[in-house]
Amino acid sequence: MKRLRRAACAAVLGLTALSTCVVMARAPQTAATTDEQAIRQVVTEMTEGFNRHDGRAASSMYLPEARLVTVRGEVMEGQVAIEKGLASILETRAKAASQRTLSVSIRLLRPDIALVHVTNELSGLIAPDGTPLPPHQELSLRVLSKQDGHWQVAAFHNTMVRPFATSPR
Repeated sequence: MKRLRRAACAAVLGLTALSTCVVMARAPQTAATTDEQAIRQVVTEMTEGFNRHDGRAASSMYLPEARLVTVRGEVMEGQVAIEKGLASILETRAKAASQRTLSVSIRLLRPDIALVHVTNELSGLIAPDGTPLPPHQELSLRVLSKQDGHWQVAAFHNTMVRPFATSPR
């Protein structure tokens, strides 16, 4: 009888230790999943702001000292300049544009720094000469920083995906 009790106690202790290890092993995954969801929400807000042609909404997630480089190589330094620049783009060459997110890839470099690649399809843009551009894909690299529990954009760099259709791969 004593052996049975000891065996039962050992089994309970073993299961308790095992479940504690499982919970501890899953804790970082849960934090990463929560962070990834928050980062995806930032990407969604950026896209929604663009599609509403709202420079303020499309730039509200940038840090005060953030940097944005457009697909045309225009550089905007600081959140205020980014808001102004995006508002100008959305009022002119992108006034009829829409954006659709095709893919989002997130890599946490540290618990507070994320590297995010986003592929979007854009349509309705106007070329510098005023002619409509065909729909195309753009790939952006975004560096996000978690400050005071919120993810914000520190850097954004955009490029076209295969802009020269005849170029070899």
